[in-house]
Amino acid sequence: MNEVETLLKDYLDYLTIERGRSLKTRENYERYLRKFISETNVRSPKDINDRVVRDFRLMLAKQSIKKITQSYYIIALRNFLKYLIKQGNKVLSPETIDLPKVVRRDIEVLTYEELERLLKIPDGNSIRDLRDRAILEIFFSTGLRLSELCNLNRSLDLKRGEVSVRGKGDKLRVVFLSDGARKATKDYLDKRIDAEEALFVGLSKSDEVIGRITPRTVQRLIGFRAREAGIAKRVHPHQIRHSFATDLLINGADLRSVQELLGHANISTTQVYTHITNKELREVHQAFHGRRRK
Repeated sequence: MNEVETLLKDYLDYLTIERGRSLKTRENYERYLRKFISETNVRSPKDINDRVVRDFRLMLAKQSIKKITQSYYIIALRNFLKYLIKQGNKVLSPETIDLPKVVRRDIEVLTYEELERLLKIPDGNSIRDLRDRAILEIFFSTGLRLSELCNLNRSLDLKRGEVSVRGKGDKLRVVFLSDGARKATKDYLDKRIDAEEALFVGLSKSDEVIGRITPRTVQRLIGFRAREAGIAKRVHPHQIRHSFATDLLINGADLRSVQELLGHANISTTQVYTHITNKELREVHQAFHGRRRK
């Protein structure tokens, strides 16, 4: 094992032990950095220079790797360099390495009318309808990620209406259930007669419980319910999370609070929602500020 590989192992241990990053984050960083080391053949920190980094970035581009994925490689490399500097190594300054410019995709949200139709569509009393209604209500009430929703257990306190969620980076945050979400969840749990600890469960064709629900099942059921509601566009779980965030901002919530509720590590991630609300702000400006000129 050469010097840079030894330092990489130390860095990965540092991420897990001192920074408290999840094992998934460690695996991703290891994959990105090992590719950098193997492709560039660097053996010590002093081998990492402008030319090596530029050639590596060119190689990523030639492999038709998406810009967003290229940025993950560069973020991992910059953070590794910061760690090396912290340990007293003289290396290339991470600030000299720019991130690839990523074209930001427009975020699709549901209109208020579409959302209302979607939330009302599972109106039966079967375990499947009750489950799907509770899933939709909780998604819009909390803005949970798909994986976070699937990991919920049935031991949540419906009276308090607060749920502790372990999100990305193993960080805990509290989300809140609306009255509609609490009622839908209670109705669903009252129908359950199994001992499965998962809040949301997969169901067989005969509606028998078959363990914790999978993300793929949730994706399918939301798509199915959206079609039932007559929504022409493709609807996915993250779209409801987007709708949760924009609904808060449009109704006056501050960006920091929305960041906290979504579990974003950086506020720059939350800021992608502000351009969606700009149209609403323009209408407010025209309706109220414009009056002074008339």
